[in-house]
Amino acid sequence: MRVFSRINLPGLLSFLALLFLWEISARSSQVIQSYFPPVSEIIRSLLSLIFSREVVAHLLATLGRFLTGYLLSALIAVSLGILLGHFRFAYALFEVLIEFLRPMPSVAMIPVAILLLGIGNAMIVAVTLYACTWPILINTIDGVRNIEPTLIDTGRTFGLGRWKILKEIILPAAMPYIVTGLRISLAIALILVTTSEMVVGGSGLGFFILDEERSLSTTNMYAGIVIVAVLGYGLNRLFLFFEGKAMAWHRGATARGLL
Repeated sequence: MRVFSRINLPGLLSFLALLFLWEISARSSQVIQSYFPPVSEIIRSLLSLIFSREVVAHLLATLGRFLTGYLLSALIAVSLGILLGHFRFAYALFEVLIEFLRPMPSVAMIPVAILLLGIGNAMIVAVTLYACTWPILINTIDGVRNIEPTLIDTGRTFGLGRWKILKEIILPAAMPYIVTGLRISLAIALILVTTSEMVVGGSGLGFFILDEERSLSTTNMYAGIVIVAVLGYGLNRLFLFFEGKAMAWHRGATARGLL
């Protein structure tokens, strides 16, 4: 499976050069080292944590919350986006509410979620769902609205019902927009899960990072941050892989001038 194919060699080399500079700077100054431990020590802590059951449990907790919030938001936002994009009157009813809530920082909803749901998985999932919904919803609405009306009219001419028009015309035509919203929300979901874990969690990578910082275990703290970064990178690469498989038909149709 070519998930990690096409490595950007210049980008990788510049990243390694930055790590080397970090290592040299940390080794040359005790003051710098107290805030930024050498990369070699962080890697050593990372390797020891990988085989730790505690970190595996935190990773699984974060992944579970991430997947639950992300998948629920995708299901809800795509369904609502198609409805609001297709029926202009329905969008007009909710436009003010959408435009009022959409720009609000999602972390501002954490106290509300704590008040309503208490401290636990339900609160973290709810905040993640709320944050991920907006990019998917807005992109889905735009995708449905940008469909050529002649496509829908042609479907009606051939006697297609509403369900078949939705399934065979609207959804495929709006799919590139939906996929864009899903990819944007992927990073947002991980950010909100780890942030919520730092605020109220008793488990998860966010809780682990903050707990290590409070314990003055700086190398473990940075190792936890690296785990989150690698997790985010891996999820993005997996998404791109499956997107490439699922959207191959769209690129082919675009190349032939059909879309």
